[in-house]
Parts: sequence; C-alpha cells; structure tokens
Amino acid sequence: MRGKWKALTFFILPFALLFAAFYLAPIGYAIKQSLYKVERQGTFGKATEVFGGLAQYERVFSDGPFWESIGRVLLFGIVQVPVMLGLALIFALLLDSGLVKGRRFFRLAFFVPYAVPGVVAAIMWGFLYSPNLSPFTAVTSNVDLLSADFVLWAMANVVTWVYVGYNMLIIYSSLLAIPQEVYEAAKIDGAGALRTAWSIKIPLVMPAIVLTTVFSIIGTLQLLAEPAVFRTFSSAVTSTYTPNLTVYSTSAIPNFNLAAAFSVVLALATCVLSFAFLKVTQRGGDK
Repeated sequence: MRGKWKALTFFILPFALLFAAFYLAPIGYAIKQSLYKVERQGTFGKATEVFGGLAQYERVFSDGPFWESIGRVLLFGIVQVPVMLGLALIFALLLDSGLVKGRRFFRLAFFVPYAVPGVVAAIMWGFLYSPNLSPFTAVTSNVDLLSADFVLWAMANVVTWVYVGYNMLIIYSSLLAIPQEVYEAAKIDGAGALRTAWSIKIPLVMPAIVLTTVFSIIGTLQLLAEPAVFRTFSSAVTSTYTPNLTVYSTSAIPNFNLAAAFSVVLALATCVLSFAFLKVTQRGGDK
C-alpha cells in the first residue's frame, strides 16, 4: 500500500507544484494586492502602499463603466454563443451524416480559422470592415460596421469565425463515440436521418454541448484581444468596453491594486455564471 502512495505522489506532485505556482499563487497574490491601496503625502509625495481593506472593492462596485462592460459582454454572449454553438452542431452533424463528401477536407477547413491567432484574426477582419480598405465597399460604404451600433456584433462575427471549428471538433468527436448499434436500432425502427439526429445524436452529445457552452461563457467574459485591436479601428471601442479591457487599462495607469480588485470580481462573476449554468443543465437532465 505504501508503494502505491509513493507512485501516486510521484505522478501527482509535478502537476500539483505547477498548479500551485502558476494558478493558486497568482490568484492569492491578486487577492492580496486588491486589499491594498496607494497613498501619497502631498501631490508629488512618495507613493506608499498601505492596507486598505475593502476600499478597492467599494470603487469596483461603484464603477459604472465596469458594470456597463459586464452587461455588454453578457448581451454579446446571449446572442453570439447560441449562434456559434448552433453552427458548430450543424457542421458536426453534417460531417457525421455521410451526406458530405470529402469529410477530411471540410473538417480541416472548418478548424483552420482556430489556428489563426485572435489578434491576427481581429486585424484581418478590422481591415475588411474598414470603409477605406475593405474590398467589400458595396457593404462598408452603406453600413458602418465599426460604429457604436454595429462594432459589438462585428467582433461577435470574428469570435464566431474563429471558434466555430474548434467547438465543432469537440461535438464531432462526441458523435464518433456513439456506438453504431444505436443507429442500426434507429434504422430498424424506421427513423430517418433528421429523426435520428434530433432524437438520438443531439441528446447523446449534450455533455459535449454543455462543455463547449461553459468554455464559451468563460471566453465571453474574458474578451480582450478583439476589442483591444478594434480600438485602433473604431472610436466606439473605449478603454472600458469589456471587463478585461478595463482591467488592462487600469493596470496601465498604473493602478495595480484596483486592477486586481476588478480581476477578482470578474473571476467570481465568471465562476458564478458557469456554476449556475451547470446546475441548470444538470437539473434539466435529471427530469
């Protein structure tokens, strides 16, 4: 028994050390930083960091632009996430149906945008949206996709283009794990392709859909690369346009203590939303 514990410790210890060093320690340091504040004696006095308790959190909860940014990304997620995952599910079902010829080619073609770094994708689409640079002048000259009314959805299109293929592969892998006997039984019962997809495939890949939804919720609240790049194209994207952009801009002032408080509150909001979604889906699955 002692030998088993030694082997278990040998394999777990490297992960535990790295997890503590690069995950738990930064979280602890951010929480510690959020409890301090900087004070100066006079206008040009030396800055000293003193314990401030919950002073930074009071500033966070009274910061209107920060909460507006959270509402903005929640609206973004309510619209973009279902569209993205709906497309991913449709593409995965098409690849699994046998109706599409050259499945290997289309599987790679759908996944290729994910291989493009987010910053590069945002720059590319930003040029495509720009009225003076876009080859689609018939559209961009009549509809300002970088205006305050459309820029959020212009970014949603970029995120969808990048991540549809990634989520499709997760769902498609789950489809491949379904035993063929299930399809044979459905065929014997007279179920067609659409009936099989709706009544068998989608329910069986629901855990994969839930997983991709949780990833998408986390990614939505962490939106940073796209708005940071779009700031160079559109004046509608401010330094507080998304929560992560607020954290980045605050730390650049620099005000690391307030930025840490923003980060802690954002992390807690992400955990609450993700956990609430999991509880709702689990409750629905138990009925």
